[in-house]
Amino acid sequence: MTARASRRRHVAGFGVFTLLMVAAFAGLGIWQLQRRVDKHALIAALNERLASPPVALPQPSQWAALTEGKDEFRRVRFTASYARLPDAMVYSSGSAVRDDVAGPGTWAFLPARLADGETVVINAGFVPNTMQDRLYQDRVVSRLLTGGPVQLTGYIRFPESGGALTPRENPARRLWFTRDHLAMERALGWDEGGKPVAPFYVDLEAPVPESGIPKPGPLQVHLKDDHLQYAITWFALAGAVVIAFGVWARGQRRAQVAP
Repeated sequence: MTARASRRRHVAGFGVFTLLMVAAFAGLGIWQLQRRVDKHALIAALNERLASPPVALPQPSQWAALTEGKDEFRRVRFTASYARLPDAMVYSSGSAVRDDVAGPGTWAFLPARLADGETVVINAGFVPNTMQDRLYQDRVVSRLLTGGPVQLTGYIRFPESGGALTPRENPARRLWFTRDHLAMERALGWDEGGKPVAPFYVDLEAPVPESGIPKPGPLQVHLKDDHLQYAITWFALAGAVVIAFGVWARGQRRAQVAP
């Protein structure tokens, strides 16, 4: 009787452990399905913004109310003049939102002045430049500095932060590795005149310079959507735990009835 009671306790204990594991794995599977629904809604919203006609750039009084969740990738059109100030380059090995950009190069970030003196930082486009030749980058950017107003069409974007493995910026070469236009502004003095700098930057869609470089262009959202595969994996693990418990419990029953 003592051995039988001990086996029952083991079965009960392993059964409770199995239920906990199944609940955890099933919960993770359900969570992935919920994330899939949210991801599809986000993709639909972003695609709608990208396809919408451009609207006027929000007024400076509205800038503080803009958020990444409701305003990222919103198309805007406005007039500004590129300031004769140092540009910044952001290293890139390709783009997740530009199908026409591949290989190493940099994104050219330039400050532009609005009519009332506020500054909006513009990502003027991609500069193919495997060797990171600063003189070449200066030449292609200098063609944009005409001093006159230009009508710009692009997408509102928000600054990003680097990870633990992201290289540090090199202000001497005006080279960054994250699209943090506010850090560029602080390092390069883009806020001269006391007027505010927009908390967002604009990914330029048009106009395209005669030389084609920097290369602006339309954006396309390609968000990774592996949530269904992850959900299937978690549900499969839950099923595997149930099967394993069933095999083990049957072995215990056979051992119990064995002479």
